[in-house]
Amino acid sequence: MREPNFFIVGAAKSGTSSLFHYLDQHPDIYMSPLKEPTYFSFEVRPESFAPERVRQATQLVEDTRRYVSGSMEEKRQSGIVCDWQDYLRLFAAATTEQAVGEASVSYLWSATAAREIAARMPHARIVMILRAPADRAFSGYLHGVSDGVITQPFRAYVQACLQSEEGLGVHRPFLELGSYADQVQRYLDHFPREQIGVWIYEETKGRQQEFIREVFQFLDVDETFKPDVSKRYLEPHIPRMMKPKLALQQMGIWKLLKRIVPAGLKPLAKNIVYRPKGSTTLEPKDKALLHDFYRHDIRRLETILDRDLGLWLE
Repeated sequence: MREPNFFIVGAAKSGTSSLFHYLDQHPDIYMSPLKEPTYFSFEVRPESFAPERVRQATQLVEDTRRYVSGSMEEKRQSGIVCDWQDYLRLFAAATTEQAVGEASVSYLWSATAAREIAARMPHARIVMILRAPADRAFSGYLHGVSDGVITQPFRAYVQACLQSEEGLGVHRPFLELGSYADQVQRYLDHFPREQIGVWIYEETKGRQQEFIREVFQFLDVDETFKPDVSKRYLEPHIPRMMKPKLALQQMGIWKLLKRIVPAGLKPLAKNIVYRPKGSTTLEPKDKALLHDFYRHDIRRLETILDRDLGLWLE
């Protein structure tokens, strides 16, 4: 079986899902059908989750194993793969592709992933996209609201995260995901610098084709290939009323409504249920709170990368 030779390690909510799908279009690139197997994040196992989430995590491990044991014709966003042979099955269909990869965003945050990847694949190339931590956090919050996992206002949710000592779950590692300095340093400790590609999310916006071409160059595949980058993936849809939508989801009514609404009425229904795109923004006082939380880490990262990241504190 083929083994992966490159990894998109994060950061979460920095365009990794879109990048995954764009790279998947390239004839010289094979992407795992499961975008985020999380195999090398040894912390992401059922026993590490908060007590109320252990059952759900255990079920996800079982569901993922059934998926990996099947045809894997339909791509999936994420799962938890614990077994090495199961992990290798994700790449069994790779043939002559030069670049073989996956995109588990937990690998950047994980304290184990850099070391474990280096032990198995020391010549692997590492792709990082780093986003302003405050904006990354708010985007993660919107994603949680969109999924019905979070119902608190943003400030209350951040305060709950600051006070949480639970295992993996709704509140952890939400804020930790944006503390990049130690995360990046771990990869620099285990891989030569030339095997690590780092892009700043804010600098890739508005220049998607050029950014993708740079990634193709880094992966040493044909850089003249132009994928379709018109679609953005995993963009949140924020309900106008969070708790009623969550209640409908929990009762199983939400999926039924999505099936029975006629196609011609779905755009109108979406306008009624969801807020306009971009209408939910980060309040200045909340941004200031996050800037204070991440400021020292950002300054450390500037030294590690030898570049100015002052735009993240504006």
